[in-house]
Amino acid sequence: MNQAERPIDQLLAIMARLRDPQGGCPWDLEQDFSTIAPYTIEEAYEVADAIDRNDLGGLKDELGDLLLQVVFHAQMAREQGAFGFDDVAAAISDKMVRRHPHVFGDASFADAEAQTVNWEAIKRAEREAAGEQDRSALAGISRGLPEWQRAVKLQSRAARTGFDWPGPEPVIAKLHEEIEEVRVEFGRVAAGEGDAMANQARLQDELGDLLFVAANLARHAKVDVGAALRQANLKFERRFRAMEQLAQADGTPLPTLALEQQDAYWNRVKRIERGQPD
Repeated sequence: MNQAERPIDQLLAIMARLRDPQGGCPWDLEQDFSTIAPYTIEEAYEVADAIDRNDLGGLKDELGDLLLQVVFHAQMAREQGAFGFDDVAAAISDKMVRRHPHVFGDASFADAEAQTVNWEAIKRAEREAAGEQDRSALAGISRGLPEWQRAVKLQSRAARTGFDWPGPEPVIAKLHEEIEEVRVEFGRVAAGEGDAMANQARLQDELGDLLFVAANLARHAKVDVGAALRQANLKFERRFRAMEQLAQADGTPLPTLALEQQDAYWNRVKRIERGQPD
C-alpha cells in the first residue's frame, strides 16, 4: 500500500480488497446491506457510549468503527454501480451547504430556534423536490429510528403546529392516568378475565401509551431520552455488580438469597454511594 495515500484512501482500498471475489475475506463477501445494517446501528451506540464515559481514546476507535460501516455500505453500492464513497461525501457536503444559508449564504436568523424552523422548511422542500406527496407535519420522520427517538420526533413535529401540552404538569398528570390504565390491565390479566391474547394486546397498548407519555415528559424537560435511559442502565449495572460483590464477600452468593435479603444489599449499595454509614 502506498504510504503517501491519505488514511481514508487506505481504508477504501482495504475494504475493496476485503470484498474482492478473488482472495477477499469470505465473511465480508457474504454480507449485504441488510446484514451490515445492525452492525452500523450497534457502532453508532458504541460512539454514544464512549461519549457518555468521556473516553476520548475510545471515541476515536469507535468513530473509526462507525466510519468503517459507511465505507462498507459505499463499497457494496459501488459494486452494484449505484454510488461510491465520494458520492456519499459529496452529497452530504452539498446538503450541509444548502441547509446552512446563514453560514454559506446571505440568510440570517434571530436565534437557533428560528434557524431550526428554516432547517425543517429546507428539508420539506427537498422532500417535495424528490417527489414526495406527503404534506403532513409528520412527513419524513424515519421509521428506522429507535422507537423512543421516533416518539420524541413525532411529538416535536406536532408541537410546531401548536399541538402540545403547555408544560410538564399536565404531562405528569397524563402519566399518572396512563399508569392507572396499565394497573387496570394487569389486574384483568391476573384475574384471568376475558381472552388471554386480547388482554395481552391491551396491556401492550397501554404500556406503549405510558412509554410515549414518558418520552413526552422527557422532551418537556429537555432531557434526551436515550441518554437518560443509558444513564439509568449504567446506574443499575453499577449497583447490581456492587450487590454481587458485597454478597460474595459475606459468603452468601446473591442467587441464594431471598428477594428481601437481596433488596437489603441494594439499599446498602445506595447508602455507600451516598457516603452514608454502611
